[in-house]
Amino acid sequence: MLAALAVPIADFLGNDGPGQSGGFRVSPKFFIVLLGLGFLIGTIGHIIRSRTLQAAGIILIFAATIFLPIAYSVSR
Repeated sequence: MLAALAVPIADFLGNDGPGQSGGFRVSPKFFIVLLGLGFLIGTIGHIIRSRTLQAAGIILIFAATIFLPIAYSVSR
């Protein structure tokens, strides 16, 4: 069963896989720092049982992983 799925995937990817055509030329340091800050704030919120800090941490994590990269790529 698994071998039957591997053949179409190998044909799709070829030898080198899909080419990188995106123009996303920004350093990921900002996104990584924002992600870490979100986890830190969310963890502190869990420790002191503050729903506001928990929500702020979750919002920062989503901003770093989803919203800001999409907004950046759309604006370019």
